[in-house]
Amino acid sequence: MRPDQARELLPETSPAHVTQLLHHLTQCGWLVRLRRGLYALSPDIFQGPPIHEYELAMALVEPAAISHWSALSVHGLTEQLPREVVVLTTTDVSAPRDSSGDGLVEVSGYTFRFCRVIAEHYFGLQTIWRGQTAVKVTDPERTLLDGLCRPQLCGDWGVVWEAFERHLPELKLERIAEYSRLLGVTTAKRLGWVLEKLGVQNPIVDDLSAMPIRGFRPLDASGERRGACNSRWNIIENLPGTRR
Repeated sequence: MRPDQARELLPETSPAHVTQLLHHLTQCGWLVRLRRGLYALSPDIFQGPPIHEYELAMALVEPAAISHWSALSVHGLTEQLPREVVVLTTTDVSAPRDSSGDGLVEVSGYTFRFCRVIAEHYFGLQTIWRGQTAVKVTDPERTLLDGLCRPQLCGDWGVVWEAFERHLPELKLERIAEYSRLLGVTTAKRLGWVLEKLGVQNPIVDDLSAMPIRGFRPLDASGERRGACNSRWNIIENLPGTRR
């Protein structure tokens, strides 16, 4: 609930009194302050289930979609538990930022990382349910590509590789290839390298290889630009013990 919504419920109460009421209800434990100007009913008072962290994410910013490591966990593509809730959004969240530029917010004991993308890159979403709340999450194909773009937000590159291996039999190749093109040629080249290393035999792999690109890009976006140069993919294989 926002103050303006509370004022609609109390039309004869002045805005100042509504603000005081919200503050008082929070102090008494009837409301939980999620962030400035946003409140939720306390589950302790109403004996309801605790607010799920994904529900909180949907309330903290709009639009919002669970992504990266959190989405890997949702889809069962990793057994490692995320240390934070990663959220994809097009909104510039007003929050402290780390060295990557992501906004970080701590609410109710959870840490939320907001990864901002341009509107054209906000796609590949599906809906899941947590309690009675509809939650947007990146679909498996988009999630895997986000792992190629920012593997550090999925644990590391090894976690991303294992997720590809795990999901390969169900992977929708046409969809993930099209997604990769929309995200940019570097992502498409990384995807093609991965698919080829996993033994995928499909014309899509050659199509990705044929995409024009200048220069070489690191396979692990979070790693150093040192390693063998793969001229077929214009990829710097900057992984210790890279599979050949």
